[in-house]
Amino acid sequence: MKLRIIGSAAGGGFPQWNCNAPLSRAVREMRPGFLPRTQSSMAASADSESWALFNASPDIRQQIANTPELQPPPDGPLRGSPIKVVVLTNADVDHIAGLLTLRERTPLVIYATARVLKTLADNSIFQVLAADVVERRELPIEGVTEISGPDGPLGLSVETFAVPGKVALFLEDNAAEGFGTAPGDTIGIALRAGDTLLPGADGVLRRDSVRAYYIPGCAAVDDALKARLDGASCLLFDGTVFNDTEMRDAGVGEKTGKRMGHLHIGGPGGSIEALSDVALDRRIFVHINNTNPILEPGSAAERAVTGAGWEIGYDGMELDL
Repeated sequence: MKLRIIGSAAGGGFPQWNCNAPLSRAVREMRPGFLPRTQSSMAASADSESWALFNASPDIRQQIANTPELQPPPDGPLRGSPIKVVVLTNADVDHIAGLLTLRERTPLVIYATARVLKTLADNSIFQVLAADVVERRELPIEGVTEISGPDGPLGLSVETFAVPGKVALFLEDNAAEGFGTAPGDTIGIALRAGDTLLPGADGVLRRDSVRAYYIPGCAAVDDALKARLDGASCLLFDGTVFNDTEMRDAGVGEKTGKRMGHLHIGGPGGSIEALSDVALDRRIFVHINNTNPILEPGSAAERAVTGAGWEIGYDGMELDL
């Protein structure tokens, strides 16, 4: 199974178009080690030919241009794409706006929970994805789905599960508890290549143990999530903010990570601490906000992350599992 991080930033990207804070200035000035990042998305394939996208960011056209595997092959038809499926983990703008780029009548399948599919159905602009060409299929909040494109199975399965989160910003109801957040607004995904059975050390056939978890948005880590993740091959996890109040501290916004539905990375109760006793072959932060100090090479935050065994995701990062 091949994974490609095609977008490693949170909403707005890095640098954000209107942000003049030090980190954004550093990447615009092309200072050494400061990498530009597009908005959150990942691609996966079992055969390196047909690909599934996990979230469709507003930067998807640039991401496809940066990723040859996602471009029409030279010997392909005049219209077509290796992208067969899009799986949505929530309805945030930085995860659904890219769907509008995937128009032009190329067959595609969109997978999402009932809550997210309703958001698409209620917004008439998404009708540019013609129903006779772009099929929408419901994902269970808890369960395993063998995903298929217009031409058949991709050899990938996704296990979906609820994680603590928040309803998309543009759907918030300030008069409702939790801003109207409901089951199905935010999910995590365990990704496997098909349903392969492999012999264990005792000779007993078991389901393929290669599990890559993709959780770009998560507000808390509880014991149930830790138990689910334990022993996974790879975790790509919400790295939006290092400190809960960093946007406020930087003077660029008032919202905390908690208010946005994102668990902070560092310090007491952060994701490094919360997941420190979970066995993982690799652990990688994605969905990184432009205020996050881990984006600065050599910073104390970067050293804290790498010293704890975490990697900092970047656009174009390749994972072969």
